[in-house]
Amino acid sequence: MNGKLSKFKIAFLLFLIIGTFFILRNRTPEVYTTDSGHIFGTQYNIKYKSVEDLHKEIKATLLQVDNSLSMFNKNSIISAFNNNRDTTANEMFTEVFNLAQEISAKTGGAFDITVAPLVNAWGFGFKKGELPDSATVEELRSKVGHTTVSLVDGKLVKQNPGTMLDCSAIAKGYGCDMIARMLDSRNITDYMIEIGGEVVTKGKNDRGTAWNISISKPTENTTGSHNAHQRIVAISGKAMATSGNYRNFRIENGKKFAHTIDPRTGYPVQHSLLSATVIADNCAKADAYATSFMVMGLEKAIEQCKSDSIEAFFIYSNEDGALQTYATEGF
Repeated sequence: MNGKLSKFKIAFLLFLIIGTFFILRNRTPEVYTTDSGHIFGTQYNIKYKSVEDLHKEIKATLLQVDNSLSMFNKNSIISAFNNNRDTTANEMFTEVFNLAQEISAKTGGAFDITVAPLVNAWGFGFKKGELPDSATVEELRSKVGHTTVSLVDGKLVKQNPGTMLDCSAIAKGYGCDMIARMLDSRNITDYMIEIGGEVVTKGKNDRGTAWNISISKPTENTTGSHNAHQRIVAISGKAMATSGNYRNFRIENGKKFAHTIDPRTGYPVQHSLLSATVIADNCAKADAYATSFMVMGLEKAIEQCKSDSIEAFFIYSNEDGALQTYATEGF
């Protein structure tokens, strides 16, 4: 009896081993593919779970965004508008324009894509020169304001021929969103998309956990190398964008000018807020709000988070110059 039972156990064990072997042999391995390159004057890095290489599709999607929103692409829609050519908006441009106008209204003009003339004047756009005097700033302010541009029957219309658009504070986030849509359309459920520090995530990473995204410590660094981590955030199914003044600034006669220009005053911001990180359902929104918070400063940004239900993490300097942080309740 015991002999028969032992033979049965051995046979059953062999069956399990052979069955497991065939299951493992025939199972498609979980392969994560990576893709990287340059777009919008910055670098992108994308990682997604798929055996299929989607480099061509990724690049094509990003070039579509570039052809709509890049000031540095002379054939883009935004360049046509800035050069006063007859301009018809495509679907991408329309979506970004409408979102930008919505956030401009909500933030009282702290976010404003018509800021281009001021950004250029201060040497942070596609035109560089001497720093503007107060008279020049006042003259340029007449060309700035989200209510001075509109979409009429698909046509972009400006009230002042000197008005120009700068979508750099929303385009990278929107590019992330468009890649996410493309991956979703192919039923890819695990990915991380990063363009110039703006991020969209979904599912899990190749270790089976949520994606870990770093918020850099805001120390002055214009070399492009990575700063130390201030905080690591585990996110999935969300977008995250960070804006800061610690890497992009201009020094003239010993005075530092931040690259963040307040569209309402015409001048670079001067306050204690060094970095603003926003988590949202889409990256274009996160990108735009992060920029608007850098314009507002800490106190106003916290108020805006409460009124618009925005989750954010702020790094600022206190009176002694020491780094401090503030996070909203849901961050």
